[in-house]
Amino acid sequence: MDDGTSEWQRKRATLSAKTARKEFALTEVEIIGAIRSGKLQFRHAAMHGNPYLRLLRREVEALVQEKHGEHGLKERQAKVEVGRINLELKRLKAQIASLEERRSKLTADLRT
Repeated sequence: MDDGTSEWQRKRATLSAKTARKEFALTEVEIIGAIRSGKLQFRHAAMHGNPYLRLLRREVEALVQEKHGEHGLKERQAKVEVGRINLELKRLKAQIASLEERRSKLTADLRT
C-alpha cells in the first residue's frame, strides 16, 4: 500500500530547500545540481501563496555526508542543535524574568 508518499508526510522527514541551505550550509546551485543528477527528490509546495521546494531530509543528509564526510554532517547537525538550544534558553530566561517580576509585584501587594 506504500506508494512512496508516506515519507513525504512524516513529521521532520522533509525540509524546505531554504532550510537545507541554512542548516547544512548548502548553496542553491548545489541543491539544484543534486536534483538534476537524481540525488535529491523534491516536491513543489506553497505556504501563504509563496512557492518553495520540499526535500527529503535523509537525502539532504546523505548529500552533505558525501560532500563533507560523516564528521562534517555531525558537525553541522550539532551546530544547528546548539542554536536551537540557545534560542530555547533565551526564551526561557525571558519567561523566568517575567515570572519573577510578577512574583515580586504580588508579594509586594501582599505586604501592603
